[in-house]
Amino acid sequence: MNAFKIIVLAKQVPDTRNVGKDAMKADGTVNRAVLPAIFNPEDLHALEQALRIKDQFPESTITLLTMGPVRAVEILREGFYRGADDGILLTDRAFAGSDTLATSYSLSCAIKKIKDFDFIICGRQAIDGDTAQVGPQVAEKLHIPQITYCEEIQSIENNKVTVKRRLERGVEVVECALPVLITVNNSAPHCRPRNAKRLMKYKHATTMSKQQETGGDYLATENANSHLSIKEWGISNIECEQAQLGLAGSPTKVKKVDNIVFQSKESKRIDEFDEDISLLMKELIDSHIIG
Repeated sequence: MNAFKIIVLAKQVPDTRNVGKDAMKADGTVNRAVLPAIFNPEDLHALEQALRIKDQFPESTITLLTMGPVRAVEILREGFYRGADDGILLTDRAFAGSDTLATSYSLSCAIKKIKDFDFIICGRQAIDGDTAQVGPQVAEKLHIPQITYCEEIQSIENNKVTVKRRLERGVEVVECALPVLITVNNSAPHCRPRNAKRLMKYKHATTMSKQQETGGDYLATENANSHLSIKEWGISNIECEQAQLGLAGSPTKVKKVDNIVFQSKESKRIDEFDEDISLLMKELIDSHIIG
């Protein structure tokens, strides 16, 4: 029976449905402290694809890898509740302010430390950036092939995977040799709910830093219950060049974020005549609403 080593890249993101006036810091980075944090939705779709591989090949293992502040451990627990086997929190002040280039570099360095993998699966994009760049950049840095816009992993045979991609104008089915990085669309199946037994088992799982924050006896917890101890890596744990991390390694700079609320101030009724429709289109283009 085949067994695959799967890494799922996940991100804790601010809930962009609740963006307010304090959403940005003075340096142009997101003020995550004032926004509710959630599991990036498309990364949950990616986790489900990984879990389906494990359903088919039960000896497979799923490792969740996330980069963020200490509180990002919350999404690792969420992954455990649904069926992930292991989790790694990549956290260090040196990672703060990373754009997609610095983020993909940091993640690729962590993956090189993990070494063995057959699949890297992640969401197509995160809702706090919508760039869809991190997954492909990680693949490029690791020099492995990539399949984007995945909707379903259809089969795995003879060290090759067959994937259905959902594109803007249709669907295509592609085949690729392993190892491979796959990014998953929001049109893919939703992630399964939490498992009650796994919830009870992992609800107190945490990292050493988080345990220290709460004043708990983290050494006793780590020694007594290994499944409750989540790996925590900083720049001292991975081989990397510090100049390529965080703000220093991020050429992208966000200057300003505006919270725009559309309001209906007036309405216009038109008849089903070509002339009326043409006039409306002209008005919309002239006012830069479309075009």
